[in-house]
Amino acid sequence: MPDPAIRAAGLTRHFGDVIAVEGVDLEIPHGQIYGFLGPNGSGKTTIIRMLCGLLTPTAGEVSVLGLDIPAQAETLRRQIGYMTQKFSLYDDLTVMENLQFLGRIQGLDGSARRKRIGELLERYNLVPMRERLAGAMSGGQRQRLALAAATLHEPTLLFLDEPTSAVDPENRRDFWEKLFDLSDAGTTILVSTHYMDEAERCHQLAILETGHLRKQGSPETLMQELDQRVVEVSGDNLRRVKERALQLPRVQSAAQLGLDLRVLLRPGSENPVDYLQQHLAQDDLAFNLARPSLEDVFVASTDTRVDR
Repeated sequence: MPDPAIRAAGLTRHFGDVIAVEGVDLEIPHGQIYGFLGPNGSGKTTIIRMLCGLLTPTAGEVSVLGLDIPAQAETLRRQIGYMTQKFSLYDDLTVMENLQFLGRIQGLDGSARRKRIGELLERYNLVPMRERLAGAMSGGQRQRLALAAATLHEPTLLFLDEPTSAVDPENRRDFWEKLFDLSDAGTTILVSTHYMDEAERCHQLAILETGHLRKQGSPETLMQELDQRVVEVSGDNLRRVKERALQLPRVQSAAQLGLDLRVLLRPGSENPVDYLQQHLAQDDLAFNLARPSLEDVFVASTDTRVDR
């Protein structure tokens, strides 16, 4: 079995008395899209910066593409691309000027640089705006430009830190199709997000909370682990039903989704439908087992009660 693209053991980072990341173990295979799912402050960006060699761990060991990090971080940087959450290209340069400048930094000679930039302009639908200032572009256009810039030197490994946080749903979907194209071509991608639908697209997923890795695996496997623990309740007065459900010791969370109340029961809860029917008895209520969602997985992993 080949070595993973990324391996981390006991990865830890403290900022004074603040524990940003604590004891995280990772093993990320080549050619997959691996996601970090978690809210702001969960440690996603800190972990990415340590894996890139931009931040020195307080403790732990890191190997990326067979290189010891941070000792060999300079060598690693020639093999990776990094797209930050905040647009980091030059607003007062055009699309072409940004890409030409970065191509020179990456050491691409004139003919190779022109050829590669032409390929990326076509791939990311940037040809009509090649002379447009980056500062005059929409969020989706800037996102495509940032991805083109991050992949200009054809990196083996791509780090994306919440790349779609300010983009509309249509552009987010198109962006993910581009990521799958890169993955199919052999690029390993690590992406952080707080969107459940994006996390579900990943091949593998790590759920983070307050710097701790709570759960990892494929989205489908993580959802299957909650089989027989999610019940949908339909009927009248669901807000009142929710309040009553949250008082039950075997209920971990309850959240209203549309016309249904979605109830997650704690591990080991047998016959969840019978249990809820017994304790929430009301003539107009219907109870049915539901397929677990990734949001259910997140709540179950972090033991957070969802209140809507």
